[in-house]
Amino acid sequence: MKASLAPRLTAEFLGTAFLVATVVGSGIMAERLANGNAALALLANTLATGAVLVALILALGSVSGAHMNPAVSLSAAIQNVLPWSELLQYVAAQLVGGLAGTLLAHAMFSVPLVTLSMHARSGSAQVLSEFVATFGLLAVIRGCSSSRAEAVSFAVGSYITAAYWFTASTSFANPAVTIARALSNTFAGIRPVDVAPFILAQIAGALAATFVFRWIIPRRVN
Repeated sequence: MKASLAPRLTAEFLGTAFLVATVVGSGIMAERLANGNAALALLANTLATGAVLVALILALGSVSGAHMNPAVSLSAAIQNVLPWSELLQYVAAQLVGGLAGTLLAHAMFSVPLVTLSMHARSGSAQVLSEFVATFGLLAVIRGCSSSRAEAVSFAVGSYITAAYWFTASTSFANPAVTIARALSNTFAGIRPVDVAPFILAQIAGALAATFVFRWIIPRRVN
């Protein structure tokens, strides 16, 4: 039985908060422990992010779908999985959750709660990377949902773990996470000026994957 809207929005808030807290917090921890080795810091950040995605999707998937990502929610609305009337509320819960996750990570590591990032992530290669990363994420979700729904959590965690390394942008693939990371001048941060191109590329990637895979894998009608 589908949960009512309030519990689902709470799940989206909590899931996105824990996701961002993991991304930002593990970035801070990794940077402190890696002694300047950027590859080692990125590896630690990658493993933490992939692992928490598996855990959160397993924990919250049955409640809200565990989107934790406005691009995923938009795709779900286009596919009539999420009512359009609930889309903005899902996105709002995710955005607020992402900001809460940044604040929580900063509080846990005793850094200023809000510090605008100075980490430059600009240029066509980075923007293309976000399109590719988000396209791939939606492709994985759609493909697994149609054939092996129980594998979505592991598939998404595995994909994001890989995408950290095969994309120049380290695969944000999530508008809520992108905005939240702009408020963290740490390893995981992104300059506010670079946020808009990332989000546009993410939405474009999500839309492209949604329509391509709606054609490749038509939704079954019971």
